[in-house]
Amino acid sequence: MSDPSAPVDPFGEGQAAAKARRMRSVMIALALAAFVLIVFAVTMLKLVGNAAHVVPQT
Repeated sequence: MSDPSAPVDPFGEGQAAAKARRMRSVMIALALAAFVLIVFAVTMLKLVGNAAHVVPQT
Protein backbone atom coordinates (compact mmCIF):
# COMPACT_ATOMS: atom_id res chain seq x y z
CA MET A 1 0.00 0.00 0.00
CA SER A 2 1.11 3.53 -0.62
CA ASP A 3 1.52 6.08 2.11
CA PRO A 4 -1.54 8.43 2.08
CA SER A 5 0.53 11.25 3.60
CA ALA A 6 3.07 11.15 0.76
CA PRO A 7 2.92 14.11 -1.64
CA VAL A 8 1.06 13.36 -4.85
CA ASP A 9 2.77 14.17 -8.14
CA PRO A 10 -0.09 14.13 -10.68
CA PHE A 11 2.01 15.45 -13.57
CA GLY A 12 4.97 13.11 -13.06
CA GLU A 13 7.38 16.03 -12.73
CA GLY A 14 10.23 16.56 -10.33
CA GLN A 15 10.33 19.00 -7.47
CA ALA A 16 12.24 21.58 -9.52
CA ALA A 17 9.62 21.56 -12.27
CA ALA A 18 6.78 21.78 -9.72
CA LYS A 19 8.48 24.74 -8.03
CA ALA A 20 8.98 26.46 -11.39
CA ARG A 21 5.31 25.90 -12.29
CA ARG A 22 4.20 27.28 -8.94
CA MET A 23 6.44 30.35 -9.34
CA ARG A 24 5.11 30.92 -12.86
CA SER A 25 1.55 30.74 -11.55
CA VAL A 26 2.32 33.28 -8.82
CA MET A 27 3.90 35.65 -11.35
CA ILE A 28 0.90 35.37 -13.66
CA ALA A 29 -1.43 36.11 -10.73
CA LEU A 30 0.63 39.17 -9.75
CA ALA A 31 0.68 40.43 -13.35
CA LEU A 32 -3.09 40.02 -13.58
CA ALA A 33 -3.60 41.88 -10.30
CA ALA A 34 -1.34 44.70 -11.51
CA PHE A 35 -3.28 44.94 -14.77
CA VAL A 36 -6.59 45.14 -12.90
CA LEU A 37 -5.22 47.89 -10.64
CA ILE A 38 -3.94 49.87 -13.63
CA VAL A 39 -7.29 49.61 -15.43
CA PHE A 40 -9.09 50.66 -12.22
CA ALA A 41 -6.75 53.64 -11.69
CA VAL A 42 -7.11 54.82 -15.31
CA THR A 43 -10.89 54.50 -15.10
CA MET A 44 -11.03 56.51 -11.87
CA LEU A 45 -8.77 59.21 -13.31
CA LYS A 46 -10.97 59.50 -16.39
CA LEU A 47 -14.13 59.70 -14.27
CA VAL A 48 -12.66 62.37 -12.00
CA GLY A 49 -11.39 64.30 -15.03
CA ASN A 50 -14.83 64.25 -16.65
CA ALA A 51 -16.56 65.17 -13.42
CA ALA A 52 -14.42 68.31 -13.16
CA HIS A 53 -15.78 69.55 -16.51
CA VAL A 54 -19.43 69.10 -15.63
CA VAL A 55 -21.16 72.45 -15.24
CA PRO A 56 -23.56 72.47 -12.30
CA GLN A 57 -27.13 73.19 -13.37
CA THR A 58 -28.94 75.97 -11.56
